[in-house]
Amino acid sequence: MIKKLLLITYSFLFVNWLQAQPGAFEIVVEPVAISGLAGIQSFAYGQAEGKWLIVGGRTDGLHRRQPFAAFNENGKNTELIVIDPVGKKKWTAPLSALSVSLQEQLGSTNMQFQQQADILYIAGGYGYSASMDEHITFGKLAAIDVSKTINAIINNESVTDFIRQITDEKFAVTGGHLNKIYDTYYLVGGQKFTGLYNPMGPNHGPGFVQQYTDQIRKFGIKDDGVNISITDYQLITDSLAFHRRDYNVIPQILTNGKEGLTVFSGVFQTVADIPFLNSVDIDNDGYSINNSFAQYYNHYHCAVLPMYSQHRNEMHNIFFGGIAHYYDSSGTMVQNSDVPFVKSISRVTRDNSGKLAEYKLPVSMPSLLGAGSELILFPGIPQYPNEVIKFDSLTNDTTLIGHIFGGISSKIPNVFWVNTGKESKASNQLFKVYLIKNTEKQKDKLNAQSNNGLQMQVYSNTPDAILSVKYFLSVSTDVELQIRDANKKIIKNVILKRQAKGENTFHKNIPTLKGGKQYWVTLKTAFAQSTQKIIIEP
Repeated sequence: MIKKLLLITYSFLFVNWLQAQPGAFEIVVEPVAISGLAGIQSFAYGQAEGKWLIVGGRTDGLHRRQPFAAFNENGKNTELIVIDPVGKKKWTAPLSALSVSLQEQLGSTNMQFQQQADILYIAGGYGYSASMDEHITFGKLAAIDVSKTINAIINNESVTDFIRQITDEKFAVTGGHLNKIYDTYYLVGGQKFTGLYNPMGPNHGPGFVQQYTDQIRKFGIKDDGVNISITDYQLITDSLAFHRRDYNVIPQILTNGKEGLTVFSGVFQTVADIPFLNSVDIDNDGYSINNSFAQYYNHYHCAVLPMYSQHRNEMHNIFFGGIAHYYDSSGTMVQNSDVPFVKSISRVTRDNSGKLAEYKLPVSMPSLLGAGSELILFPGIPQYPNEVIKFDSLTNDTTLIGHIFGGISSKIPNVFWVNTGKESKASNQLFKVYLIKNTEKQKDKLNAQSNNGLQMQVYSNTPDAILSVKYFLSVSTDVELQIRDANKKIIKNVILKRQAKGENTFHKNIPTLKGGKQYWVTLKTAFAQSTQKIIIEP
């Protein structure tokens, strides 16, 4: 039987509670219900005049592990949905009025999307293609006139004149992100997945083909309202930076004042089925991997809120729930190898020197929510052209920033291996998100491991008591690794001489490790130290 690890993580560097400082803020989440609104997760959206257009996604919860049940047709969203979050109204129109090609793509999940003025561009997505009798990643780019489509749905009129599509395998991507930096589009990461999902791997059962893009695909879009063409297409390939999917890519104002993007976490690393901890900054000159930062709390795609203070030159990124390798329990960071649903709301802030740090907010999601949800900004919120909120321009003490909608709602943290389709569902809940400025109440807790530079991860994927410790070094140095039992008796102590700069992994069979027991693993260099308490399940 595979042994699973629960890691309770401590760091002995820089631990403190941050007191409120000038410019501090609180986040408040308040539920809102709309009668008759169905649940939806992993969708695309556009908005116009205070109304939302919801496209694609799934109406069920976490995908099941059985190939015949995962991503089946019964859970596909087959409607275009319009929501008025203020008037608490909703309207729908069936996709069946569209061409077969549009029906298939716009009924898919995990599409990449970006709204430019009144046009919502939707790239790729994964789902069943009846015309090919196969689950595929669609090599399509759709363009939707948001205002006209919303008005047509409300008035029960045809939408066919307002939705266009081109076929291009450049867009055969799912689980990535489509963003803009100035006038250039960036399709970042993701994968091309063909066939039925099977957790046992591509060569079991019906089998599948999975290919991560490992790329940024840069391009322009030439669109005269009738014809769409792609211009200035460029590829940037890096498997260390962009071998990621189902994650967050957030627009930024960088320390130098330029527009950019930051890639946060994502799955899976090539060494093991564990999330990435580092981040990647992208601007119009290139990209850089940030290995001095580690994100622990929110690893999969979830609702996010980017805000920039020009006065303080600080970039704040707020993450709402979702799925993560780690969660906080009464002040203790716990790692769960099953990567559970979490309630955590966290903040990653880039200070005026460009350094990142992660903080846990004192508020949480009301339940296990957030995975596959979106935060849709309230009209009129002051923003930069890339939709980063202008924090300094929020003049009221309390501001309604927007609404979180949809995502997966789970009854328990880990449902995958017991998933009958009833343990989780697509959420139909809306949440108002308020920002309160100039508060003295907030005490966001610094996650000290986020900026000590080690990026320590401990995991075990075999039944043979093989312990793996993954870590990063900014310079070549000696590393001391110590394992103690619950009585603090040392059962393993090793000095790893002249470990290489960059990523390192220690693999060792430790026969004395027993299921149901607790151990302490300490990683120490001349510059930093981290200690993690591990519980090996029976």
